[in-house]
Amino acid sequence: MSKSPAAYRPETRLVHSGTLRSQYGETSESLFLTQGYVYNSAEECEARFKGEDPGFIYSRYSNPTIAMFERRMIELEGAEAARSAATGMAAVTTAILAPLKAGDHVVASRALFGSCLYVVQDLLPRYGIETTLVDGLDLDQWQRALRPNTKTFFLESPTNPTLDVLDIPGIAEIAHKGGARLVVDNVFATPIWQSPLALGADVVVYSATKHIDGQGRVLGGAVLGRHDFIMGKVFPFVRTAGPTLSAFNAWVMLKGMETLAIRMERHSQSALAIAQFLESHPAVNRVFHPALKSHPQYDVARRQQSGGGAIVSFELKGATPEQMRANAWRVIDNTRLCSITGNLGDTRTTITHPYTTTHGRVAPEAKAAAGITEGLIRLAVGLESVDDLKADLLRGLGQ
Repeated sequence: MSKSPAAYRPETRLVHSGTLRSQYGETSESLFLTQGYVYNSAEECEARFKGEDPGFIYSRYSNPTIAMFERRMIELEGAEAARSAATGMAAVTTAILAPLKAGDHVVASRALFGSCLYVVQDLLPRYGIETTLVDGLDLDQWQRALRPNTKTFFLESPTNPTLDVLDIPGIAEIAHKGGARLVVDNVFATPIWQSPLALGADVVVYSATKHIDGQGRVLGGAVLGRHDFIMGKVFPFVRTAGPTLSAFNAWVMLKGMETLAIRMERHSQSALAIAQFLESHPAVNRVFHPALKSHPQYDVARRQQSGGGAIVSFELKGATPEQMRANAWRVIDNTRLCSITGNLGDTRTTITHPYTTTHGRVAPEAKAAAGITEGLIRLAVGLESVDDLKADLLRGLGQ
């Protein structure tokens, strides 16, 4: 790029940022598949290992293709530094666990993806790290949960799957006054629609498996934040524990990022149209999408998001939990275009029953507290025709 990245808009950064060209002057980013690197002398090798020479050492530490992906994420997010990881959950676990020690305390919103909830509720306490779950929408609960040993606040916004929109600036202020850092999982909004660091968060994490790849091909994750946190806490953890992103996956995601802004615009437009359609259907009890005026945090979403995102969740009516589940499964099983899967962020629309899949391991009382009922369906809207998607859903809704 001929100018500073800040001089360009996100769409331009997504195409040009971070590109490193070899001596061959290739147009597209190169895929470097190598475990190690050679040096011109023992002296140069020592300098590289001591960190005095900025080149590459070993691909568990870094790799030219991975470095391009991280630089593009940095310039898109406006972060000082970033480190990639093998999966989104590797990124979440690293961001939370890497800076902590036994005796520290973590406060997290209870409305979390099932695997994130497992890390907070089950994994951290095994290592002597105390945790407290709060209603993420209630700022008073965040404040009351603070302790002298609280080091980290963790949240998703919008949440999975009920799309609660948490007040990131308000929670960041509470965290910082208490000496804690705020880590935000920004998967649903993506860096196109929300910038957690600009809203006061200290660290942002992504499952790049989702919209950043955007076509259901590869796994990956990223952690972004201040240089001292990423290089002082995250990098030593990734380098030693080894949850390293594949160079091939980084290369695929670099190509996915080039169309991220275009895809998110279309995803969001279609998702809002589907949400409005579902709101008017007599079989539907509630619809969740941040751009709906009926959304409980609509005003918060307008302040901190510039788009609604691709995810729509909706709850079907039913006299009993069993009937609600039967109705939800009927809709899911009658779709032909929607792919029945737990994944999201694809060009293809995916449909999920969170109660029995993504949140299946979560205790029933925790699911109830998070608003995850037997009748809830999560729809990750793809790039198909909206009219075709409506017709696909009507096959089950009509019954």
